[in-house]
Amino acid sequence: MQIIKTIAEMKETIQNKLPSTIGFVPTMGYLHEGHLSLAKEAKKENDLLVMSIFVNPLQFGPNEDFDQYPRDEKRDIQLAKEIGTDILFIPSVEEMYPTKSAIQMTILDRTNVLCGESRPGHFDGVITVLTKLFHIIQPTKAYFGLKDAQQIAVIDALIIDLNFPINLVGLPTKREPDGLAMSSRNVYLSNKEREEAVILYESLQKAKELIKIGTTFEKVKKVVENSIKEKITSAKIDYISIFSYPYLKKVNKTDNIIIAVAVYFEKARLIDNIILNQNGTQLKRFTRGEA
Repeated sequence: MQIIKTIAEMKETIQNKLPSTIGFVPTMGYLHEGHLSLAKEAKKENDLLVMSIFVNPLQFGPNEDFDQYPRDEKRDIQLAKEIGTDILFIPSVEEMYPTKSAIQMTILDRTNVLCGESRPGHFDGVITVLTKLFHIIQPTKAYFGLKDAQQIAVIDALIIDLNFPINLVGLPTKREPDGLAMSSRNVYLSNKEREEAVILYESLQKAKELIKIGTTFEKVKKVVENSIKEKITSAKIDYISIFSYPYLKKVNKTDNIIIAVAVYFEKARLIDNIILNQNGTQLKRFTRGEA
């Protein structure tokens, strides 16, 4: 595995290798099985696997956890090596943003709901860093986990609007044995909170069954809310939402459906979701640009 820390070396390496296909997995590090499952799929489907580790300051708000975000570069390098990563790109903040940007990127759609509603500017930071990484690495396919479904919806818009020649691949959320979505922020949960957090996925499964039998969305949301409130005593619900996917608008008869929840615990904000087709079947993979 080759470890690269500068943009110049990364671009030169890609140009010299000239692979037929490049699978790219961007991460903020502190790798878990969710990240590794993306990398394994990218490895299987492409000639070259590139993973990046970069904690992007632009997507953290003033009261968010950039400085406290969990980091363990040595462990990340070992895990990336074990699953067969060809190139691990680990740039510094100074390398990615050497000067104050003269251009500001802003996304105008798909961000006024879910996490975007309570995190203004977050997705502007996401599209900025990904635009830079896409130009640097020139991937054929870019892989993301469906746990961050709004992020995938935003990236979908980025790829379409800016004509990136990239296939977008969203893969199923990787979960703990009890159903909790894997997340780097799970380390912030107390033992009690960790036990309670399982209700997020359990409530989404209830919602799926209700939608299959034609229950109204308002009633579905109320059932999810009651389930969470009955189980979790020490957290605050941020949102329980149902929208079309990936457009994040009011659902029509042909749309896929996302049911999404977010809950604030004392030191962590957890999100989870499921995406269904109109028959109530859960999507295993979201793609854009693939045949």
